[in-house]
This record gives sequence, C-alpha cells and structure tokens, in this order.
Amino acid sequence: MHTVDVREQMIEQQVRAWDVLDERVLDVMRGVPRELFVPASERFRAYADAEVPLSHGQHMLRPSVVGRLLQALLPQPHEEVLQVGAGTGFVTACLRGMAGRVRALEVFPQLAESARANLAAVGLRGAEVLDADGLRFESATRFDVIAITASLPLYDPRFERLLNVGGRLFIVVGEAPVMEARLVERTGEGSWRNQSVFETVVDPMVNAVRPAEFTF
Repeated sequence: MHTVDVREQMIEQQVRAWDVLDERVLDVMRGVPRELFVPASERFRAYADAEVPLSHGQHMLRPSVVGRLLQALLPQPHEEVLQVGAGTGFVTACLRGMAGRVRALEVFPQLAESARANLAAVGLRGAEVLDADGLRFESATRFDVIAITASLPLYDPRFERLLNVGGRLFIVVGEAPVMEARLVERTGEGSWRNQSVFETVVDPMVNAVRPAEFTF
C-alpha cells in the first residue's frame, strides 16, 4: 500500500476513530510524514496505533494520543509553543504545522539531535530543539501553548506559570495503569482552569518527583 494511503488509513481508523474531529488537526497529521520520524528499524510501526520504541527506553506517542493532544490545545498560527519531550520531532512538527513558533526541549542529546535532523530533512523551519531538562527549564518569556509529552506522577505547577493569560497546557498526570491527560488554561494572572480530557499511559518524565511509598 502507498505511504499516503497508509497515512490516510491511520487518520481515519485510529485518529478520527478516537474522537479527533478537528479538520486542522487531521490535516496537519496528514501533512507530516510520520515514517521519517521513526527509527529505520521501526518503520514498519510508523502508522500503527502503537508506541514506537526509541533509545533510552523512550517511546513515540501513539498517533491517536497525538491527535487528542493537538485537538485539546488547538495551537493558532500566531501562537508561541513550548514542548517538553521532543523525542524524534514528530509532535514538534505537528505543533509547528498549526502554530507560529515552537521551542522543544529534549533531555537526551541523542534524541535531540535526531529531532533536529528529522525536522531539517522535511524542511521545517520555525521550530528549535534544545538539549534541556524540562524540570529545570526556566524562561523569562511566557508561552501561549505548552505540550508535555511525558507524564508526571504528581502534578507540578511550574508549567502552568509559564503560560500567557489565555494560554493552554497539555499534561499527563499519574502512574500506570491509569493516567489522566489534563488541559490547563490560564484564565488570569493568578487563576487557572483544569479539566480532564482523557485517560492514557505514557512514559514518565525523566527526573520527575515520585509519590512517597506507603509503609506500615
């Protein structure tokens, strides 16, 4: 089957089937060649609704989860985006396809370099990938959209403070077997609105604080 046909099958049978109905989201996922962001040895998984294994025990998000993330955030063409967890750059490319500029952080230098190479290979500009730990990242500027593509066992408010008023944060909180994907909106200088959008399981963020073990 032709790659374009397989990509369309992914959109219809995996992404749209998981209630991702926004046409901008579907169009941007059609336009990004996912197979070019997948390690060569895993290309056969590029359009499967499965997590693709990467180095350092990491995984690419399933296409259906990427679709729900993009639909929750709905980046606009004028907006500035921060992504934590660039991986190989696929979600970065999708975010850039909808937003103005994207700054992506990746804690593993090997993955960061892969993301930069992949984004360059598809000719994407306006997205930069930095070697950085998201839990140690500090910024004097705020962002309109923040996408965290790894999970946190406990919610950390540091990211919501980096939002502009009116900005949106996507974050997954909890531990396996059930985690909660949340959309956090900054409604004022000191106020935020938090809603649960779906349940999923994704890799935990490196260096995240874990809950204390219960002992008798």
